[in-house]
Amino acid sequence: MKKNHNKHASHKKHARADLKGLDDIIDEMVEAVHNSKDEIYNITEQARLEYETLTEKIAQLREEIENIIKESDLLERKERVARQRLAKVSENFSMYSEQEIQEVYETAHNLQVEYRMKQEREQTLRKERDDIERRLRTIDETIERAESLVGKVSIVLNYLTDDFKEITSLIKDAKEKQMFGLKIIEAQEEERRRISREIHDGPAQMLANVLIRADIVDRTYRERSPEEALVEIKSMRKMVRQSLYEVRRIIYDLRPMALDDLGLVPTIRKYLQTIGEYHDIEIHFQEQSNQERLEEKYEVAIFRLTQEAVQNAIKHAEASEIDVKLIVTNNRVNVSVKDDGKGFTLGETKSQSFGLIGMRERVDMLEGTLELTSKPGKGTHVFINIPLTN
Repeated sequence: MKKNHNKHASHKKHARADLKGLDDIIDEMVEAVHNSKDEIYNITEQARLEYETLTEKIAQLREEIENIIKESDLLERKERVARQRLAKVSENFSMYSEQEIQEVYETAHNLQVEYRMKQEREQTLRKERDDIERRLRTIDETIERAESLVGKVSIVLNYLTDDFKEITSLIKDAKEKQMFGLKIIEAQEEERRRISREIHDGPAQMLANVLIRADIVDRTYRERSPEEALVEIKSMRKMVRQSLYEVRRIIYDLRPMALDDLGLVPTIRKYLQTIGEYHDIEIHFQEQSNQERLEEKYEVAIFRLTQEAVQNAIKHAEASEIDVKLIVTNNRVNVSVKDDGKGFTLGETKSQSFGLIGMRERVDMLEGTLELTSKPGKGTHVFINIPLTN
């Protein structure tokens, strides 16, 4: 037994270590994704700044190109006039002085050179403008992809920090449910042993005694007198009555027949009265109900939940006083079980934890809620809220 206990403790230790390792891996992933998100954000901001700078630059280029076009148009007209004058001078060469001829040639040449320089400058500016426009389109696409990527990374980050983080708790819940399943099997076996023991020690022994007494009655009637046989019959009747009581008590523990016949409130009241007298503990019961009967699934579940909560208070809390309240309305049922026992720290794994897991499972199946408050030395309060659906 000790070997199995050590093996179980070792398994729990390794399970905790595995969960801790998984938490560390998730934390590292979250940090890496968070850093990547920051880097993408910085790249996006740098791209935005470059986009603004290039946008201002291209606006300047367009203005400069527009001015050069105007200047080129003016130079083109002047250069055309200069060519016409040069042609006129060439036709009447002898009518002009050498100085006038030179001035006409120089003017036409200078205008032609300046016009070509303006055209080259215009081509250079247009090329620079086209390059910047292509760069702006690239930056715009980069910003769009980066913003989309930031959104996707944010989704991944939220998944890691919210949903993925719950994996450890889900694993823990799965392990608890696995242990709970094993505990149920153990409890079923223990319940079978208990019932077998109770039947053997109670009704079976009494029925065996009844058979013996029946033989005694028969011999007494034959060998002595009818009066003495009648005394033995009265004694045997008492034993039969006691056997019947024990059988009914065992059946009641399995499923109280009063639940089918009388309903929820009378059955809980009778149960609390019986168990309070049996364990010599003070149990107060308050009820408020505007419905005579509920659906069977609700009556059975609420009775079992109340029974489990009270049993926990008696077995584990070592309470001396228990307050039970039951409120039934048209659309919900509230059950409150409060004890003055020793209480416990929430989150610690104790033997009653498996009982609480079973209670939560039953409440979840009815889409209800179970709230548990407890502190060492301050008692325990179980509050159950179950909606009634048609």
